[in-house]
Amino acid sequence: MAGIIGMKRRVSSNFNDEHDLSKWNDICLITTLAKDMKDTIQVLGSWMFFVLISLSCNQQGSKSDESKDQATDIEVSTLQSPYLVVLGIAQDAGFPQMNCQKSCCKALWGNPDLQKMVSCIGLVDPISKERWIFDATPDFPEQVDLINQVSGIDRDELPSGIFLTHAHIGHYTGLMHLGREAVGAKEMPVFAMDKMSSYLTNNGPWSQLVSLKNIALQKLLDGQSIRLNERLKVTPFLVPHRDEYSETVGYKIEGPNKSAIFIPDINKWGDWEQDINQVIQENDLAFLDGSFYKNGEIPNRDMSQIPHPFMEESMSQFESLSAADKKKVHFIHFNHTNPVLQRESDAAREVEKANYRIARERETYGL
Repeated sequence: MAGIIGMKRRVSSNFNDEHDLSKWNDICLITTLAKDMKDTIQVLGSWMFFVLISLSCNQQGSKSDESKDQATDIEVSTLQSPYLVVLGIAQDAGFPQMNCQKSCCKALWGNPDLQKMVSCIGLVDPISKERWIFDATPDFPEQVDLINQVSGIDRDELPSGIFLTHAHIGHYTGLMHLGREAVGAKEMPVFAMDKMSSYLTNNGPWSQLVSLKNIALQKLLDGQSIRLNERLKVTPFLVPHRDEYSETVGYKIEGPNKSAIFIPDINKWGDWEQDINQVIQENDLAFLDGSFYKNGEIPNRDMSQIPHPFMEESMSQFESLSAADKKKVHFIHFNHTNPVLQRESDAAREVEKANYRIARERETYGL
């Protein structure tokens, strides 16, 4: 009996209140009635097992509740809210650019970790499991795989649709991978303006995609919204650019909480009838043409004839914006000569010091 009392003293500190101690007293009474020490040990063992299991269950229940709360937070803030993902940031010819052995590209050959895919963004709705890609670039297969990885979709699934901006090689030629020589897609929805649709319909090899119903063209109208589902809406708008084969559009992408602008190609901002500063202020994110950092970037060429706003010009244009509005700007579509592709470059530091952002592959943004 003295041994039992001693055990009581040692163990009682593990109980939190008088209710627990009263339970212990009950057990002590039971043990005094036991016929022999064997019975006492069995009773004590059963009680201690009960106590340990109870404490363990309480702790597990607490952790389970905590995990449930965390899962709920993730579900609401991320998994149950549409988002954008950056699938590529380079200009049409990629980074590195073919045959370039200059300092901007030389170190990238044979080093895939440093290479960047062509400008492209993806739109994911985690509720419906739908995914849309904006522009079908030469890196289309890798970008489809990337958006599936990010969204947790089976990697053999095609996107729900493709939105095209214009008929320059970095923005539509990835459609070739939908043909019968490749995956042989079945009526993949491809959203495009009238001239872009006509170009694909009347020029081979793209016309074969139409005739074989690998793609199903969905014609867009300037300023007319397309409702993707109850959570997402996309609106195309015309922008000035080199329109040899088609018109050029940007897109406004609207989710339940935020909106984003995607303009990978445009002439100088002053050529557009819209006020870009106002457009930035009216939206939450702006992925904008950052093809070249400044004039003189390409030696032996008059860059004033290149129809893109230099990033230095854009930052000057946006100077009157608040710091919060400047942070909405994410430059994208970088030529291989653009020094901001080097994250530690002076140019990249200047851009970020001025409160602007440089788009990075795999980054996601909630809508």
